[in-house]
Amino acid sequence: MAANNNAAVVPPKRAFTDYPLIDSDPHIRRVFGYARPSDYAVAGVGAAASPLAFWVMERVSPSRVGRGGFSPVMRLATAIGLIGGIHILYQRSCNRFHGFTENSREIEMDMKEMVEKVKKGEPLYGTSQVSPYLQGVAARNSRYANLFIHVIPWFNAVNHDHHGVDTAKYYQQAERELEAERLSKLGSS
Repeated sequence: MAANNNAAVVPPKRAFTDYPLIDSDPHIRRVFGYARPSDYAVAGVGAAASPLAFWVMERVSPSRVGRGGFSPVMRLATAIGLIGGIHILYQRSCNRFHGFTENSREIEMDMKEMVEKVKKGEPLYGTSQVSPYLQGVAARNSRYANLFIHVIPWFNAVNHDHHGVDTAKYYQQAERELEAERLSKLGSS
């Protein structure tokens, strides 16, 4: 039985937040690309906390396992710290995409990026190698997934057009900018 590609698309549920929604299902590249320097700083501190805590515990109350016993524990603590740091970074950046925290910088970055894509004639959210049906499945599975990422690490790695925002604003802004450029060229000649 073939999938019906003309079926009605159920719109994503909109979370009511204090800040505007940028993207309800941001691609992993955008999440890390839009992360603020403060996100990297907080993630670095979070990543360093685990091995530092194990080192302090070893100094305060030595385990007396010898040289060969402490190294594997420190490697594990460092790995846990790095995973935790990446989790913190991803979560903080996604919260801005969803509008849960202040996101004026990301709104400007998003508008600039999307308007440039419109001007170049590129698809807004990239091209995908999977069928439209699978793009919809991927979007439904990963939308707002970062809210549960501490239990199931799930990221959006599929380019699709299901992001919960009205893309007309990008086309309108591009049209205004192109018109302003055209008028400035006419005025200068």
